[in-house]
Amino acid sequence: MKLLPSFLAITLLAAPLIHAGEKSLFDGKELTGWKGQPEFWSVQDGAITGKTTKDVPVKENTFLIWQGGNVSDFELTLKYKIVDENGEGKGFGNSGIQYRSKVVKPEYSVVAGYQADFEVGKTYSGILYEEKGRGILAQRGEKTVIHEGEAPNKPKIEKTGQVGVSDEIQAAIKPGDWNEYKVVAKGGHLQHFINGKQTVDVTDETAVGAKSGVLALQLHAGPPMTVQFKDLILKTE
Repeated sequence: MKLLPSFLAITLLAAPLIHAGEKSLFDGKELTGWKGQPEFWSVQDGAITGKTTKDVPVKENTFLIWQGGNVSDFELTLKYKIVDENGEGKGFGNSGIQYRSKVVKPEYSVVAGYQADFEVGKTYSGILYEEKGRGILAQRGEKTVIHEGEAPNKPKIEKTGQVGVSDEIQAAIKPGDWNEYKVVAKGGHLQHFINGKQTVDVTDETAVGAKSGVLALQLHAGPPMTVQFKDLILKTE
């Protein structure tokens, strides 16, 4: 048996496997196919990197938007790492994965829509939040159904069960290190998973619940922080 050179073997082991119906959204080298504010986004250590500093702060939440078109039903998996201004997994740091979203301020790469949230802290990682919309649609560990309410931005949120215990989900998240996030959207059924643990299960029955839209990565306004993404795999079949 012919052995691969060690550097090639390591590269092959490190690269995510691509199966039928899947596509890689990032080649580990360039931001080709993505668009955002260039002062905040770059590729570092083979990962998409969003960074704010005291000298270059974010005026409002801004996003790196995938240019591959609208996505409706899908599974998206990726790895993320988020740290505070000291490079640690504590302090401030908030980000998220936008899906079925719409661009509302192209000049600053701002989007609105569903967000699979995560943070440096211990409360919001895994929740379903609607950016510039209806707010929190499911807390971590909850199974909910979203009904029409008194106004489009004030839905009735019915908690119908539980998919996990919030503290146990948090205990499986590695602070300041790489974690795996999976988002599954099928019709009005939305699910999030972190490191294999389901964090929310939501059925959105409202008219305003988006069935298609863009994918994007968030860089949150606030104190300096760094967020990184890699191994982004999208399955649409």
